[in-house]
Amino acid sequence: MQTHSLTSGPVLPVMLRFAVPMILGNLLQQCYNVADTLIVGRFLGADALAAVGSAYTLMTFLTSILLGLCLGSGALFSARFGQKDMPGLRRAAAASFGLIALLTAVLTAGVYLLQKPIIGFLQAPSGIDVLMYDYLHVIYAGLAATFLYNYFASLLRSVGNSAVPLVFLAVSAVLNIVLDLVFVLVFHRGVAGAAEATVLSQYVSGAGLAVYTLVKYPALCPRGRDWAVRPADLRVITSYSLLTCVQQSVMNLGILAVQGLVNSFGATVMAAFAAAVKIDSFAYMPVQDFGNAFSFFIAQNYGAGETKRIKKGLKGAVAVAGGFSLVVSFIVFVFAAPLMQLFVGAQETAVIAEGVRYLRIEGAFYCCIGCLFLLYGLYRALGRPGMSVVLTVISLGTRVALAYLLSATPLGVTGIWWSVPIGWVLADVAGLVYYACKKKKLLPTVSPKNDGQ
Repeated sequence: MQTHSLTSGPVLPVMLRFAVPMILGNLLQQCYNVADTLIVGRFLGADALAAVGSAYTLMTFLTSILLGLCLGSGALFSARFGQKDMPGLRRAAAASFGLIALLTAVLTAGVYLLQKPIIGFLQAPSGIDVLMYDYLHVIYAGLAATFLYNYFASLLRSVGNSAVPLVFLAVSAVLNIVLDLVFVLVFHRGVAGAAEATVLSQYVSGAGLAVYTLVKYPALCPRGRDWAVRPADLRVITSYSLLTCVQQSVMNLGILAVQGLVNSFGATVMAAFAAAVKIDSFAYMPVQDFGNAFSFFIAQNYGAGETKRIKKGLKGAVAVAGGFSLVVSFIVFVFAAPLMQLFVGAQETAVIAEGVRYLRIEGAFYCCIGCLFLLYGLYRALGRPGMSVVLTVISLGTRVALAYLLSATPLGVTGIWWSVPIGWVLADVAGLVYYACKKKKLLPTVSPKNDGQ
């Protein structure tokens, strides 16, 4: 079993070596939805683009629930590995797998039963709602694959292996693009074909990574008595996983609520938002994934009692995230119009103009979202996922409230765009003030091995 300790070696190189495959992997994961958007927008038209874009926001919310559960579990797995407690890691893996598998089944059944009410909630205009239904009816089937991939990716990352999940995702992303072209252009399956391509590709990465882990990393996989239900194990995995799940889902529930408001402005704004959000996601996805990698680094060192490495890691992470965010902000601001034209034809001038307005407002504040992702990762790793929830509520609560308030003023839809960075700034201030006040308690000089976690 090949593992990589994050508790020794030069801090920043170790962190970056671990983070880069995660960043590349999640950028590839975004290719699932971006490939749909590019092909649908170019070959099926603006209405289809608007439908897939709205569906993307919903699916981001649903997958964030599973991602949050897996990230929370991964933080605990990393702490156990840092403590060299392999039996404890396997018990945590068993409890986590059972919990997330059950919630995935419930979530999948729920969205299929509530398809029409969900589309109604999103306020999709007539005609677009039918396209959304066709897309979502297929794409929901991929939730189980999303669970498998993110669960086993978190398990491998907890022992320092972030490269193997990247390989499986790369194969899947290429397959997704190929199948998109075949199903849409050759078989003429429309938006349903784009969804079918995505689901099939997701199962390649999810099932493939699961089989690889079971074969190559048997020491991580629960066996025999590891599956016995222990209240203490369930309590710990629940405290890590569910609060991180709440944080991720609240974040995307706020975005989903705003999506309904955006849809009320009509198909042009819907299409602009659909394309701009993809660009926005790609722009700050690396710093988001760096925050997740940073969390695994902190968790391993927290489990090993390496407080000095945690402090060094904090300084290095802030420098990397800040520098990257400034570069990306410049690129998005300057090249907003050409980036929009990747998704829509040059003749769609109104769509491009609205998308450019969105990107230049959001893009100017990527440093703020970068800081927020580091705060999420830090508090999750230190066993304070509740603080991540608080920061998310501040950020998204502000966003939703201001979106509705400002959109009713002469600013109109531009008020929705401005609500986002305002929420980021307020959450950053709250997170930094909390850290300054609680620093000594958050970073004890002794190992937390016996703290009951």
